Amino acid sequence: MSVPAAMRAAVYRRNDDVRIEEMPVPRPGPGEFLMRTVASGICGSDVMEWYRVKRAPCVLGHEVAGEVAGLGPGVEGWKKGDRVFVSHHVPCNRCRRCLMGDHTACPTLHATNFDPGGFAEFIRVPAINVRVGAFKLPDEVSDEEAVFIEPLGCVVRGQRAARIQPGMSVLVIGSGIAGLLHIQLAAALGAGRIFAVDIHPYRIEAARRLGAGVLPGGNELPSALRAANEGRLADRVILCAGAPPAVEASLRCAEEAGSVLLFAPPAPGQDYRVPLHELWGQQVALVSTYGAAPLDLAQAIELIRARRVDVGGMVTHRLPLEAAQEGFRLVAEAGESIKVILLP
Repeated sequence: MSVPAAMRAAVYRRNDDVRIEEMPVPRPGPGEFLMRTVASGICGSDVMEWYRVKRAPCVLGHEVAGEVAGLGPGVEGWKKGDRVFVSHHVPCNRCRRCLMGDHTACPTLHATNFDPGGFAEFIRVPAINVRVGAFKLPDEVSDEEAVFIEPLGCVVRGQRAARIQPGMSVLVIGSGIAGLLHIQLAAALGAGRIFAVDIHPYRIEAARRLGAGVLPGGNELPSALRAANEGRLADRVILCAGAPPAVEASLRCAEEAGSVLLFAPPAPGQDYRVPLHELWGQQVALVSTYGAAPLDLAQAIELIRARRVDVGGMVTHRLPLEAAQEGFRLVAEAGESIKVILLP
């Protein structure tokens, strides 16, 4: 496979301004390789303008699958044509945070990325990402399925932190892609009753198809949860929506000695009433996680390979790179779509 001198990329300025531009193909240096992007998922975080616009203009995209297109000096264990998933953020595995197991709090993880981003035809993978965050794809995992490795890795880390165990009841608030992955993983881990909440009928139906009991939102959620769960609230609440009503509802739905996993971030500057006295008295823990570490990603790959989490049916839109603007619209509107992928 020959590598051209120039490539196309979707350059983000804001959600309604994503332009296809031509730029040079990056060249791999020592320890690096060049990846040809085959499939790239649009993440919900890609359309959080408050989070992304400060970096604009830039090429986003971190849920990627591709193949090795070129090798820099000193790269071992890889050859051209190898199918690969690469993590954009990787830890150093040497700092105090990493040695304590808190890899996603590692400063290196927050400083690393690939060049220029997943919404481009080619990506230069830095040496540390090659060493720590590159995984050969099993034959059983398709390119489309591979775009779920990063989001599922984040879900794996979240549920490990929340200590979900067999027989527990789980409430997932927000049934977008993250919420639906949480539903599937909780079931794979042996959770007893799994419930879901969302405001959009399309996503409610998706949660129902995956086996979750669907509950109404709003003020009646705690009472509806008790009615469906033998008079109890949920042992584990997973917040996958950042809207203020969702955040506030999550704090009212955890059973005594339960926990709330803050998986989706609210916008900065929003204040919430947190009933600390009640949470203290009920021994409810608030847990938060960010991103995924290499172990989480390796486990995600195996979950997909073994079909313990079935992601193939979650792709609702497949678009060429030229339609990136349409893809951003679909994800930002959060309507009748689950996973939107670009095929450069």
